[in-house]
Amino acid sequence: MADEVSCSPLAKASESAIDTLRVSQRDQVATAMRDLPAGLELTVDGLALTLKNDVPKGHKLAVLPVIAGEPVLKFGFPIGKATQDIAVGEHVHVHNMATGLSGIEDYVYQPVPQAPHAPAPDQTFVGYRRDWGGPGGRVGIRNEIWILCTVGCVARTSERLAKIASERFKGRIDGVYALTHPLGCSQLGDDLSHTRSLLASLAMHPNAGGVLIVGLGCENNQLSNLLKEIDRPADRLKYFAAQMVEDETEAGLEALEELVAVIEKDRREECHVSDLAIGVKCGGSDGFSGLTANPLVGRIADRVAFAGGRSIMTEIPEIFGAERILMARARDEAVFRGVVDVVNDFKNYFLEHKQPVFENPSPGNKAGGITTLEEKSLGAVQKGGTSPLNEVLRYGERAHEKGLSLLEAPGNDAVSSTALTAAGAVIVLFTTGRGTPLGFPAPTIKIASNSALAARKPHWIDFNAGQVVEGRSLDDTADDLMKLILATASGQPTCNEKNEEREIAIWKNGVTL
Repeated sequence: MADEVSCSPLAKASESAIDTLRVSQRDQVATAMRDLPAGLELTVDGLALTLKNDVPKGHKLAVLPVIAGEPVLKFGFPIGKATQDIAVGEHVHVHNMATGLSGIEDYVYQPVPQAPHAPAPDQTFVGYRRDWGGPGGRVGIRNEIWILCTVGCVARTSERLAKIASERFKGRIDGVYALTHPLGCSQLGDDLSHTRSLLASLAMHPNAGGVLIVGLGCENNQLSNLLKEIDRPADRLKYFAAQMVEDETEAGLEALEELVAVIEKDRREECHVSDLAIGVKCGGSDGFSGLTANPLVGRIADRVAFAGGRSIMTEIPEIFGAERILMARARDEAVFRGVVDVVNDFKNYFLEHKQPVFENPSPGNKAGGITTLEEKSLGAVQKGGTSPLNEVLRYGERAHEKGLSLLEAPGNDAVSSTALTAAGAVIVLFTTGRGTPLGFPAPTIKIASNSALAARKPHWIDFNAGQVVEGRSLDDTADDLMKLILATASGQPTCNEKNEEREIAIWKNGVTL
């Protein structure tokens, strides 16, 4: 079943340009590939029907009748329950269907044997080999300096330093960037630990040849405690507390000059695809995301994982309803238990704040045709491909295992993509059906789920996955995306880099003093 969810949509969609797509023979619904008018006569998988309503592009139509209270199937799995009888040819959406999710669930370890996979392509890129970050080091794809702040009070100071340094050191390295945030003070307990762990992991990222940490002096997130969690050569890490120096700008520029003198000597060298670590993320999903962009990214995640690289996925609330697919692929029972814990912990987080676990999809998701969280989740998990799940990471942790990892973080685009970068992803593959200019510290390849978005926002979108429902074969499309990834890893800038869209966001989940 997990393979069916991951592979069927693209395999069917790539046959030809079509009006509708029904993923599984079990499904009572199909997806409209274009705006379909009421009265239109269609044949879907041999089932003749006449549309009773207009069905917008990306939305669902019934190809089989559904009785009120019964589950509605898409991808071969329930995506909710009918709230009224649904006749063949009807538009299926929030007016006649609702989520079936509630609260905490019990799970049983039922591993599914993994199907054989094709050998991973023997591909290379040119990157920067680092001698820190774990056994054998890691490989970065940029040679930048990142300026991190312990507390929001020195965020503007960090940005000022980055602006001056970018001009002063232009051409000597790949860039100087301030990654700022408003936290670090008035935090306690686990909330403070989250902030510290996230910043420490960012400070060890291989895309940053050098790191400058700017502290204040009186903050809860003390510089001395943060430094204890960072493993990086001393000549590539500089730091100071602004309250302890006479001129923070002068101190910062002096530290940056020392870092530049070290990292400007770094050179790219040939690296195997097994040296890559990618993060996978979806944002502003639509009815096509689970049919085009997400399964396509899943193919890439498999290629990287099976080649011996790292693929990292997250957005825990956006696997609710599809978590059993990942649990069945857990490498062993310990990893399975890790998935159970992170899923139920997140559900408890919602319930403790008196929020339902299914308060998703967003208004934009619904406008694009996604009706329930289950539907969104079944599309979203496809970004993880079909490879075994080898590791479960808590927020702020870094990936250690090769293959696929699941990372604890919310669905929020900025928070989860920052967490993916901190976990070690040197590229983030970001699928979207609605579009966003947002970018993150790691180069962010935006992948449109539909061709209309790619055509309308070429300055946001790096790759068009919509071509897989317009006659382009799955294999050719995946090959092209892999070429773009390797070119990006070798230095080709993404749209977010060209647009200077780089943000971080830290998960604030505790009290503020």
